[in-house]
Amino acid sequence: MTSQTDSRTGSPSTFAFTVHPRARLGEDLARVWSPLGRVPDPVYDAALRRLPLRPVSMADVHIDGARVGHVVLVPYGARHLLTSPGEGRARVHRAVDKARALGCDVVGLGALTATVTAGGVSLRTRTDIGVTNGNAFTAAIVDDQARRLLRDAVGHAADPHVAIVGATGSVGAAVTRLLARDRAVARLSLVARSAGRLDALAAEVGRQVPTTAATSMDSVADADLVILLTASADALLGPEHLRLGAAVLDATQPRNTSPTLVEQRPDVLVVDGGVVDIPSLRLVGGNIGLPDGRAYACFAETALLALSGHRGHFSIGVPTLELVDRTRELAKGLGHLGFRAAEPTSFGRPVTIGRPAMGMAS
Repeated sequence: MTSQTDSRTGSPSTFAFTVHPRARLGEDLARVWSPLGRVPDPVYDAALRRLPLRPVSMADVHIDGARVGHVVLVPYGARHLLTSPGEGRARVHRAVDKARALGCDVVGLGALTATVTAGGVSLRTRTDIGVTNGNAFTAAIVDDQARRLLRDAVGHAADPHVAIVGATGSVGAAVTRLLARDRAVARLSLVARSAGRLDALAAEVGRQVPTTAATSMDSVADADLVILLTASADALLGPEHLRLGAAVLDATQPRNTSPTLVEQRPDVLVVDGGVVDIPSLRLVGGNIGLPDGRAYACFAETALLALSGHRGHFSIGVPTLELVDRTRELAKGLGHLGFRAAEPTSFGRPVTIGRPAMGMAS
């Protein structure tokens, strides 16, 4: 899979961003309408799986006081998307139809809506609306966050060792290449399920940084920093996988860490990955689990494209480093609106990063 970009630009346009309920169905659907949170998850599980529910425009997006987009809910849960990707893909396609009907010029694929469309590849023939998977700017933000953690949280390590879980995925491969490009780490451990692609990526970046490849989570046990970039409906990283004083950057949605991790391992720092600061951002009518002024980087990439007047597809499949650099240029051009890595949080709460103390801010 490759990335493609159409660099046509014009006046600012309108965008849509697709989301879906995550692991806790009732909790997420309550973000659309609070009474929905009263229905038990098993009822939603059956209803979302069996009923031909239509996508819903669940919120309007306002930036700098103007309405610039919509959040479109795909009525299919995280586990549904992973276990029935064909049906999930069809539902995402209908959500893109909804975005076009709303008058949007570009649509961003959030969380697993990107996964089931192969990073937007299944939508690349559409000419009526631009598509991006948001992974180029996500890679840029995760790279920025990782470098801050390497500097301020694990700076005690003379030869920092970074493990990337989900290294062969769209964001994972880009982050791996970014860290290797200017030798920002001493060692890389790449973890993924696909051994063939994993070995090829390890061989590629191994020419720049000493690199090992593995298919087991156990291989992160001596890493100073673990970056999580996997597609899963469940938490995968446990306290037994981490070395003393390790830092974890979890940029997954649904996330691959549980709050119990920091309870069981108070020596470990877990930071929410891929979160962007856009101070004037407001969602009206619903929310996506972040406070006003903050967005996931995939959402932010879609907003960047619309506000800069981009036309056509942008990031499809695995983003090239050229596309990652391009998103950084777009963010710099809109720097007065923010579009930079947010101050760190852990499970949504502010966190202090630095030497020698680190932990939850009071």
